[in-house]
Parts: sequence; C-alpha cells; structure tokens
Amino acid sequence: MSTTITFKPKQVTKKIMSDLQDRVHDVICKRYGLVDDAEKQTLESIGKKYGITRERVRQIENVALNSIRKSEAFKNEEITFKELKDIIISLGSLVSENNFLSHISNDKSIQNHIHFYLVLGDEFKKHKEDDHFKTRWSVDPIISDKIHNSLKKLYAELDDEEIISESEIIKQFLNNLEDISEQYKNEEIIKRWLGISKNIDRNQLGHWGKITSSSIRTRGIKDYAFLVMREHGSPMHFSEVAKEITKIFNRKTNSATCHNELIKDSRFVLVGRGLYALKEWGYKPGVVSEVIKEILKKEGPLTKEEIIDKVLKERYLKRNTILVNLQNSKKFKKNKKDLYTLV
Repeated sequence: MSTTITFKPKQVTKKIMSDLQDRVHDVICKRYGLVDDAEKQTLESIGKKYGITRERVRQIENVALNSIRKSEAFKNEEITFKELKDIIISLGSLVSENNFLSHISNDKSIQNHIHFYLVLGDEFKKHKEDDHFKTRWSVDPIISDKIHNSLKKLYAELDDEEIISESEIIKQFLNNLEDISEQYKNEEIIKRWLGISKNIDRNQLGHWGKITSSSIRTRGIKDYAFLVMREHGSPMHFSEVAKEITKIFNRKTNSATCHNELIKDSRFVLVGRGLYALKEWGYKPGVVSEVIKEILKKEGPLTKEEIIDKVLKERYLKRNTILVNLQNSKKFKKNKKDLYTLV
C-alpha cells in the first residue's frame, strides 16, 4: 500500500534547482533522471555530450548538490524533507531503496525525484548494496545497526536447506533484535526488514529460508514437488503431485516426467504403487524385505502383527504383501517365542 505525499515532487525540484546555471542544471537532471524520459544517465554519457571527463561531471554534480543544500529555496522545503523522514520512520527507520520508492509511487519519474531528495537531505543515510544487504536508507543509526546485526544472526542460525513459516521467522528475528521500540514490533515492518537481506528470502508458498536453498530458489519439477508434498503433509501419488504443481505454480507438468524426477531424488521415498513420501518424514528407501530387516534390527524380535503395523507406517501396502516377504526363510525366522527375528 502506497503513501500519499502532500507535496508535488516536480514543483519542489523546480524550486530548489532554480538558481543553477543551465549546464549544471542539465547535468543534475540527466544524472538523476529528472527529465521527462526518467532515464538516469552515467557520468560517461554526460561527459561525452559536453566533451569533458567523467571526473569533471562528478565534480559538477557535487558542487551543484552542495549549492542546492545551501540555498534559501532548499531551506524553505524543510517540511518536504521532514515528511519523507516521517514516512521512513513509519516504515521501520531502515528500508530498502526499491521498497521505499515504490511505496511512494509507481511512477518512475516521481521515484527519481524522491531519490534525488534522499541524496540531498542530511537526515537520510544511504547504505550501499553489499554481500549481505540490498541498497537501503536509514534515519536512525542505532536502529539500523540493530537490524543489520539481527539479520546476520538470523542467517547464521538457519540450516542450508531449512525452510520455516513466516510466523516462525518473525519470532526468530525478534529474538535477535535487542531493545527495539514497541512501535516497530509490527509484522509488516519486520517483513520489510527481512526484505533488506540478500541472503534470506521466501518462496511462492510463503516459506522462508536461505536464498541458496532449493526450496526457496526452486530450479525444476523436483523442487516444486518437494514444496507441494511438504505442504500436503502426507504421501501423494505422482500424478496428483503433477496436478498440484500445475495448479499452485502455474507450471504445466507431465505425470510421467514428475514420476521420473521423484525416482531420481533422494528427498523422496516410494512407499506404495506410485505413492511418494518425503524422507524427512522418517520414511526409508528400499524394498519391503529391507524395511522389515531395518525394523527388526532396531526393535529386536517382534510378533507378526507388530511387524505389519510398523511396516504400514512406512509403506502403503497390502497386509498380504508384508506376510509374503516374512516367509523369506533366507532373511527371517521365528524363535521359540513365536517372534520373528533376522536369520
């Protein structure tokens, strides 16, 4: 949801730039995209037009900005800059550049004027994009430091392939955020702070995790299938998985192709005729006899009914299929107490 500003950016810009000489005025307009086409130009392209070096263009830009800041027209627009500061505070005092500009307007031209004011205003601090964070602006150094530290701690706590719910990541983030005002303990503000990170993101289903996780940056059918089954919470037939991928992700998926992808991926376990479960749910790969073998290794001698019950928790089978496998005398035998053991 955007914020309605009370001033007209183009009129404000016209006022505060009124004392600039023509060439200087043109350099600033081109540099910040303040002309009709809203395209920001590089130092090189501006220098080429005037036959000067990029460093000379930079000098002209810096002198012009300082000149504007010292002008009466700029001082008369104090209320405009206060309004922008108040908006940033309402958004959390630290906000990504793209998020803030789109919050003000979807008009690229208007966004360029607002960005120009952020550069001019002493109360606004720009934090350049780095390995951890996107380009962002702040108005309170103490709060911004706390948010940066909390995001780094949160990233360190997440396992590489872990994905968690939105409510859980908000809770985890707040646990790392010390002495923050109650006014900022707002779900929208916290999600906006999370959006500053380049290393943490959410997928199409609203789960959060590291950007490198295959469940956050999905790369194909098998990743979509994993999310579909995780959301479903119980084993699914591969044809049903394919349908859900098409429905949820708007990605038409062939059932046979889906089946082939699930077979090859160790995250999935075939537990019945075309039925797949997630390995993380405790299901283990292997034929029925191997499942029985692992159960007896872990539990020791068991009755027929106990074995059937435990196998059915890992496989969707007919009772008779389990009984047939128990008759394999090379692998299983009964002891004197009529309990099944390994040969």
